[in-house]
Order: sequence, then C-alpha cells, then structure tokens
Amino acid sequence: MRTRIFNGKEQIFCEWRRRWVRLTPEEWVRQQLLHRLVEQLGYPASLIAVEAPIKVGDLQKRCDAIVYNNAMQPLMLIECKAESVPLTQKTLDQAATYNRKLRVPYLLLHNGPQTVIAFVDDNTIKYINAIPLYNQL
Repeated sequence: MRTRIFNGKEQIFCEWRRRWVRLTPEEWVRQQLLHRLVEQLGYPASLIAVEAPIKVGDLQKRCDAIVYNNAMQPLMLIECKAESVPLTQKTLDQAATYNRKLRVPYLLLHNGPQTVIAFVDDNTIKYINAIPLYNQL
C-alpha cells in the first residue's frame, strides 16, 4: 500500500477508487482488509466497489465496500470501523439496514483485531468462523 503526505495530511492510494484518499484509522482498516481479500482469499479486485452509494429510504448512504459476482450481483457487504471502535450490535444494525436494499448473503464487519462474518438466509443470521474464499461465496 502506498502512502504519502500531501498538504500536511497523510494519504493512502486506494486501488479501487484509483485516487489518493485521506488516511484515517477506518481507511487504514478498510485498505488492509481489501488487500487481504484480494491477495490471500482470491477476491477479484475488479468485483469490489469501495464507498458504493446506496439509497436507504430517502437518505443517500455509502457502503464501505461491496463484493459482486461476475454477473455484478452483490454477494457481500463490508462495514469497517477504526481499530478503536468495537464491533457492536449497532454496527450489525447498520450493515443490516444497508442489506435490506442489497439482499446480500454475506455481511462482513471488521475493525482490524475483530472480524464478524454473517451468512444471511431468509432473514436469519448465521455467524461463521472465517472469511470465506471468494470461490466459496
């Protein structure tokens, strides 16, 4: 991952958005996770959208990331928090709110040291122990 100082602020190059972005604690967690998904778990970088816009009711929101299949159907919604922010029911509720629109089978919540992966099937949530390989989605 490439970083730089620009106008006195630290930035990281986001391969998915193809631009430099401010390096916040949450952005650091997101970039580390996305690189892991691609480099270690076989997720195609071209099938990951970062800060994907989604309309929730009358509000315009942004998902941290969405993973798609080859037909561009969403498979996984990713919600990242800074390492200092614990993953709580509120985090799961945020992802579930976005998922009412997307209807993905997988929710991935991540803050660096903690990862929660949930498989959503017929409005029931089953937690799984590890991030699945892309070809297992």
